[in-house]
Amino acid sequence: MHDKTGLSEKAYRPLNADESYEPFVPASESPVEVSIKTIVAGILFGILFGAANAYLGLYAGLTISTSIPVAVMTVAAFRLLQSLGQKSTILEANISQTIGSASSSLASGIIFTLPALFLWGLDPTLVQMTLLAMFGGCLGVLFMIPLRKFLIDREHGNLPYPEGTACAEVLIASQVGGSRARNVFYGLGIGALFKALVEWLKVVPSSLKIPIPFLPKSELTANTSAALFGVGYILGPRISTIMVGGGLLSWLVIIPAIAIWGADRSVPLYPETSLLIPDMAPGTLWTRYVRYIGAGAVAAAGFITLIKSIPTMVESFKVGAQQLRQRLGDTAASVLPRTMQDLPLRTVAIGAGVIALGMAVVPFVFGPISSFAMRLVGAILVVIFAFFFVTVSSRIVGLVGVTSNPTSGMTIATLLGTSSVFLLLGFTGDIGKAAAITVGCVVAIAASIAGDTSQDLKTGFLLGGTPRKQQLGELLGVLTSAVFVCLAVILLDQAYGFGTKTLPAPQATLMKLVIEGIFDSELPWGLVGIGVAIALLIELFRIPSLPFAVGVYLPVGTTFTVFLGGMLRYFMEKRASSEEEKSARREKGILFGSGLVGGEGLLGVLIAGAVFVLNHEPEGYGTAWAGSFGWLVAALALLALGYIFARRCVQK
Repeated sequence: MHDKTGLSEKAYRPLNADESYEPFVPASESPVEVSIKTIVAGILFGILFGAANAYLGLYAGLTISTSIPVAVMTVAAFRLLQSLGQKSTILEANISQTIGSASSSLASGIIFTLPALFLWGLDPTLVQMTLLAMFGGCLGVLFMIPLRKFLIDREHGNLPYPEGTACAEVLIASQVGGSRARNVFYGLGIGALFKALVEWLKVVPSSLKIPIPFLPKSELTANTSAALFGVGYILGPRISTIMVGGGLLSWLVIIPAIAIWGADRSVPLYPETSLLIPDMAPGTLWTRYVRYIGAGAVAAAGFITLIKSIPTMVESFKVGAQQLRQRLGDTAASVLPRTMQDLPLRTVAIGAGVIALGMAVVPFVFGPISSFAMRLVGAILVVIFAFFFVTVSSRIVGLVGVTSNPTSGMTIATLLGTSSVFLLLGFTGDIGKAAAITVGCVVAIAASIAGDTSQDLKTGFLLGGTPRKQQLGELLGVLTSAVFVCLAVILLDQAYGFGTKTLPAPQATLMKLVIEGIFDSELPWGLVGIGVAIALLIELFRIPSLPFAVGVYLPVGTTFTVFLGGMLRYFMEKRASSEEEKSARREKGILFGSGLVGGEGLLGVLIAGAVFVLNHEPEGYGTAWAGSFGWLVAALALLALGYIFARRCVQK
């Protein structure tokens, strides 16, 4: 039984054959789950964090799970309403966070793929992007339905679903008091203030650069970004250290090696066609050469991750197909306990069929494709890849969480398969590229949203929510946030442009390189092969190759700031006097870090809106006041951020 102050110990271990899990709210009770305030709050928080996550992904190539901050902000909003006489149940808060967290998964799939169309000059319309987001999100939710009973119920304890369990703890703690929401709101304010100082007023330099003596063309950089600092704390010291290791390899080893090797070359080195290596700045060397090495490393690491997951993939795929066959005609949901009622399986079949038909019939979903046959092939590929990777994603996130879900590897695999099929069928040129990237977009969103849905269903399982209502909540979250996330992406492109220093869109650039390598055969395969070798070598040392490869691919300024956040978490937890204090510091820091991501992301979108309206970037005050000590101002800004962060972690 529960003590009503937290989850029982059964929530964290596998159950014996004679045991059953008693949720926080028993199936015999039927409190209110869905109401106007749950829907409105979920939609608003979804729009807020969806736009923020889109900005973070386009800026840093990373996204975070927003389930926990959305849950915390839901608790705060419902407490405010309760003070006004509007009582709420814990299951209402659960539905609200379910609706709100869906948008971040949409943002992940969109920013991983669709900016490639902008980089090709094939700008998609808002309608096309929104339809792709809705189709991918709905497929991810629908294909997760037949897996819930097996992955959430039967595998309870074997698959911990860390974010889902943490959300349940947050919501239960809200029933007995606490001020967890305060750290999220503080983080929102500090993140927005930091972004205003750097990008609006421009009184703080955007990065801290330190040249490294005796290493030609090398430099160590740290971006003055509150969001990246928060991401580092969320990821923790291990992953952030591995990521910065990849960045240091690129900027302190590979770039100097290229500079030394090419110092006496009298002709440009392919793929560069005009500049000589001695004439290139470190950033240019990274763009023209190291980026391809990083792309090869990320692609290889993604495939290594997928290969490791083959047993899980096969088992999950078999289970999904078997349950779909067994339950397709299930009409007995009404006689099941409330906590076991899913949407009917015929809804899955009909919904997937309608989505596939819509993608094939609507001419502009896959871009400027006039051929119905090509659209039909694309729709079939979407359904096949989506169902396969939904089963993979749902199980993987049960073990390692949403943040570590190898969505990029799944997307690359989809793009390779789709591009190869289109090439064999004679669909080439820009049309073939556009079709391949849009197919990859739908699959990436489906895999991403499946991971989020799995975590939310785990939260509902522990709390005693009704799965059917949560599944409807996920669908509502997808449909209501899709247009706003896509609008934020378009706005950011029109304000800054993708592929620029402000918005490099690293993941989409990687996907663009993959497709161009297949359709145009223009990739510098020697550089890509070096990246593949790096990933294989790192894997031999039993170091997770994917975060290391991402570090090789991203600018070191991004990974070093992430590393600083991870180191802060290490020292804060190391100095804790007890396990309880260590856990409290971890939780407070993660909530504050999530707020930093949200605050900087939201202000970034607002600044983009101002740029779009004014047709120019904010001029600001500038950093001339600092003279030659701009580097010191940036360093002090990061130190101040770290101090504020540490204070929030130890605040009583």
